Amino acid sequence: MATVIPIHSPLPAPAEPARARPAEQPARLSGWRLAAFSSFAVPVAAAQMPVGVYLPAIYAQHYGIPLATLGLLFLAERLWGAAADPVIGILSDRTRSRFGRRRPWIAAGGLLFGLSAIALFFPGDAVSAWSLGLTLFVFYLGWSMMQIPYLAWSGEISGQYHERTRIATYGTVAGSSALLLVLILPTIADQLRPGDGPLKLAAMGTVVLVTLAIALVLTLRAFPEAPAPATAPRPVPFAEALRVILRDRLLLRVMGSDFAVTFGQLVRSTLFVFFVSSYMGLQHWASGLFLLQFVFGIAAGPIWMKVALKFGKHRTAVLGEGLQVAINLGLLLVTPSAFPLLIALTVAQGLAQGSGNLMLRAIVADVADQHRLDTGVDRTALFFSVFSLTTKAGMAAAVGVALPLVAWLGFNPQGHNTPEALTGLLLVFALGPAIAHAVSAWLIHGFPIDEARHAEIRRALHARDAAPSSPAE
Repeated sequence: MATVIPIHSPLPAPAEPARARPAEQPARLSGWRLAAFSSFAVPVAAAQMPVGVYLPAIYAQHYGIPLATLGLLFLAERLWGAAADPVIGILSDRTRSRFGRRRPWIAAGGLLFGLSAIALFFPGDAVSAWSLGLTLFVFYLGWSMMQIPYLAWSGEISGQYHERTRIATYGTVAGSSALLLVLILPTIADQLRPGDGPLKLAAMGTVVLVTLAIALVLTLRAFPEAPAPATAPRPVPFAEALRVILRDRLLLRVMGSDFAVTFGQLVRSTLFVFFVSSYMGLQHWASGLFLLQFVFGIAAGPIWMKVALKFGKHRTAVLGEGLQVAINLGLLLVTPSAFPLLIALTVAQGLAQGSGNLMLRAIVADVADQHRLDTGVDRTALFFSVFSLTTKAGMAAAVGVALPLVAWLGFNPQGHNTPEALTGLLLVFALGPAIAHAVSAWLIHGFPIDEARHAEIRRALHARDAAPSSPAE
């Protein structure tokens, strides 16, 4: 048994690894390789918008599936996808093969995801609730099999503190670009053949399938996988895995902060069209303003990356969330006659958008390093699966809170609204995200793993990995 290195004791200088685990990647990763690796975010993000926004309406209008049935199907499949995430994370951490721990899962998940996407976006005429339910089951299984190992791999490409910020930034920009594309496609389809739901599905499905085929090749060849620990983590029951997560205070802080920032973003997104259409009385501007926000959101990724390289990830997250609070509070000053102010706040929202998500995603890998130092067990994929779970929970909670709340305040999306009802809509639209972003900043403020502390963690891990014997994992 190797000597255990106390967390806060003086740490030895880095030693040349004698065995399994390789030296760190070069200090600065190739931008071309990062772009290739991050291309995988394109098909995943390109599928996210259609599945969440367009598919239910098109399947109801064009294929006659009742709304209540669709609601139950999509709810059940989202719950299934959320439940699959930690299972896939645990299995990926335990996988040992000559292709690595992450590649086999990504390749197999990509196959399932692609086949089910064909059935989902090109359904033909014989569509039933049963066939849709089965397709969604396979679709979300493939999604989890791809995404969780991919996120874990993204945290393992480099052990360098700032390089992890670059990796997360490349993925965020790629995903935002894909979302922008699938926001534009339905608009173009409506101009060509108004009301043609199957055309919209086919256009978006084509983007998903083509980018998936390209991204799988690029991503799987972009970087080598680091060798896995010699011994796989032992199988643990669900209850024990839950205890591992609940005992890791750093992970809980990141999860809570991510839940809050996602909740705030989705409250705003859920009510955006209602706010512009009903409160501002500008229905024809709703889609355009939403698109404007996304355009500036893409440009914001590299800006926040440079800020993080100078000030660190958790400080940058706090700064970004603070700006979000100020921007959303500024919405309280918007009146139906103050359209220029709304445009300015929408641009500012786009520039601040994603700052918290980006930094928190990069921090998860640092937390996994600290956990491996403390316990001797590598649970990177499990930690990323839990991070994914809180994101999905935040999205679901935002819709579940925002819509009933504005309805309780008297807002009616289909009829006349009193001034009091419109004021209630404004308050929820502005204060809901402002409060959520403030909570996110509070949770991540003073986070103990900064660049210096992370360097100590990595030195300790290298020293332990280079020792004559290593603790059983």
